[in-house]
Amino acid sequence: MRFDPLPAEDCLIDSHCHLDAPELAPDVDGVAARARAAGVGQLLVPAVMAGTFDDVLAMRERYGCWIAFGLHPIYLDRHLDEHLALLDEYLARHAPAAVGEIGLDFYLPELDPARQETVLVEQLKLARKHSLPVVLHVRRSVDRVLKYLREQKIECGIAHAFNGSEQQAQAFIRQGFKLGFGGAMTYSGSRRIRALAATLPLSSLVLETDAPDIRPEYAQDAPNEPFQLARFVEVLAELRGIQTAPLRRALRNNTLAALALN
Repeated sequence: MRFDPLPAEDCLIDSHCHLDAPELAPDVDGVAARARAAGVGQLLVPAVMAGTFDDVLAMRERYGCWIAFGLHPIYLDRHLDEHLALLDEYLARHAPAAVGEIGLDFYLPELDPARQETVLVEQLKLARKHSLPVVLHVRRSVDRVLKYLREQKIECGIAHAFNGSEQQAQAFIRQGFKLGFGGAMTYSGSRRIRALAATLPLSSLVLETDAPDIRPEYAQDAPNEPFQLARFVEVLAELRGIQTAPLRRALRNNTLAALALN
């Protein structure tokens, strides 16, 4: 079961899916098959640490998915200085779609902010060196991430699982970024996220699952999977008051633009 190198206009793209995650490993072939059956034509699998670079490469070889290499801020204690050199090597040798998942996480108190920022800046420099977009983890750190994007002149990528304000959303859009929406949008209590999904420019949105994480409200008892994207597009269409067919085409084109694939 393989995904399409360039998905057709009516195909969905999961712009953030950890297909290599241990939670999905027992039935990863089934995960891919269910995604294809639900109309998902492609997905992006970002690495989170040096130890998973080869895992995402294996996902591309096995399923033809897009991949990204990066050092995730949550795994800060596992990132060694030499991993930045290794990342540089993998970006040069393996032609990923993006640098990611990278960013800042100021929610978890045990993560040293200064070292997070150092690792992020070095990865942004690598993205610029290799002319690649970036896939961002941004938790309670939007303004700081935007500061470094401006300083490093990074103007293409995705703010994954966007959960900021409308003002911050507009700042990302001005920087050239798309905003990722997914499972959180399905919760009736997520009023701010749902309002942003409904009112931000359609050209700024991409869909994601973050599988196996960010489970939707209606399926909290099992790991999230990319097939849920078919339901997410219906939720988004209802929020925006538009038909799903043009929405699917717009989201597909937005994702290609976010990854500089158009």
